[in-house]
Amino acid sequence: MKRKKESDNFLREEEIIAFYMLNPNIFKFIVEICSGNEYYIICWLFHSESKVFVVLKMFRLEENKTNVRTELLAGVTTFLTMVYIVVVNPAILSEAGLPFEQVFMATVLAAIIGTLIMALAANYPIAIAPGMGMNAYFVTEVVQQDVSYSVILGTVFLAGVLFVILSLTRLREILITAIPASLKYGITSGIGLFIAFLGLRMSGIIIADDSTLVTLGDLAAPGTFLTIIGLFITLGLIAKRVTGALFIGMVITAIIGMFTGQLSFNDGYVSSPPAPVFWDIDLAGVFSNGLYTVIFAFLLVTIFDTTGTMIGVAEQAGFIRKDGSLPRARAALMADATATTAGAMFGTSPSSAYIESSSGVAVGGRTGLTTIVVAGLFLLSIFFSPLVGAVSNLPAITAPVLIIVGCFMMEGLAKVNWKTFDEAFPAFIIILTMPLTSSIATGIAIGFITYPLLKVFSGKGKDVHWILYLFGAIFIIQMIFFPGH
Repeated sequence: MKRKKESDNFLREEEIIAFYMLNPNIFKFIVEICSGNEYYIICWLFHSESKVFVVLKMFRLEENKTNVRTELLAGVTTFLTMVYIVVVNPAILSEAGLPFEQVFMATVLAAIIGTLIMALAANYPIAIAPGMGMNAYFVTEVVQQDVSYSVILGTVFLAGVLFVILSLTRLREILITAIPASLKYGITSGIGLFIAFLGLRMSGIIIADDSTLVTLGDLAAPGTFLTIIGLFITLGLIAKRVTGALFIGMVITAIIGMFTGQLSFNDGYVSSPPAPVFWDIDLAGVFSNGLYTVIFAFLLVTIFDTTGTMIGVAEQAGFIRKDGSLPRARAALMADATATTAGAMFGTSPSSAYIESSSGVAVGGRTGLTTIVVAGLFLLSIFFSPLVGAVSNLPAITAPVLIIVGCFMMEGLAKVNWKTFDEAFPAFIIILTMPLTSSIATGIAIGFITYPLLKVFSGKGKDVHWILYLFGAIFIIQMIFFPGH
């Protein structure tokens, strides 16, 4: 830790030494995680007179060429663009049998925990919350594996623990570099198609059919018709580049739903926060059912999603070094890993960095003060559970979000080398199988089997990292001898 100039506003050197002597483990943890901010955090915790001064120094506003007003505006902007998750996540996970109020509180708590760690440890304007796609996958696994939601929460928890371990070691970098771009983009795009299809089914636009598996539903049905109206309203807002278009589209759709008698608020709008539920997890069920590929799917997608989002937002904000590396990457990934682990303990699917953070960066957000504001606004949202509960019970409000976010996630397809067959086909088969099998894990497994095989057939086997051969062999064994797990 660098030595600071002595000042009445900060702890003296002997006070820092005294803190180390009394709390060596806490001190080492702060130094390890906080990437240069450890001095300011120690001052904040143990020297009350320095708190206001430390806030300004800790987030390095001058160094990042920003100010408090800009950071506050950026925080509000980011929150408005991602607050839809407070409604959509409980609406989706409730389908798996999870109590609405439990998921609502878990969603908010995971967002607050991850976003605060991102702010304090990494000093980035990148917000974290339970990710889209993983919530839909959570529901399908509960149905397909015929297990309780507590078992699938166990897989999320174990994936989070593994993510924490990877974030503290070089294994994270090895895994990220070993997986080729075509598989990464194929996985992300496949999840996009997966959740878009879920949105179409939820709304009644697509329904089951004995002859063709699926067919077009009754578009004149009140709920389906409202979905279509809400979808085009939201698409128009996005086309006009309106900040918070997804959230505003939900609000307008909800208002129309009220006037058409499809939405009512019988329980009011505001109430005291629901009591959080802790450790509704069945770890024994994870191992007795052999759900190892589910753990791997949650882990892999969370790592890729978070890493890709962080790099994208960091590039926009100008944080990427000349060598292409991201400063304080360990602390940033640790924020997401911790949010995923904590979220599972309270009852929600894995968390991820949100690309919506780029909206806050666009208006000038450059530091963790932006994400402090986001966390504070999420905290305020816990008082609106009756309102959120009523809205989430009307699929017409949430389905357009799923469809549009699915479109956003397909962006990576443009980066797949479609002219090279041994790169294109693995991405294609992942995208095809995820929605058709209703399983993200199955899509990942088939992609990891197909990629190394095609490379060997084309004489490029030496270009494939050994980890892909290992994963491919494991997935072949799993699909032959342990199908359905």
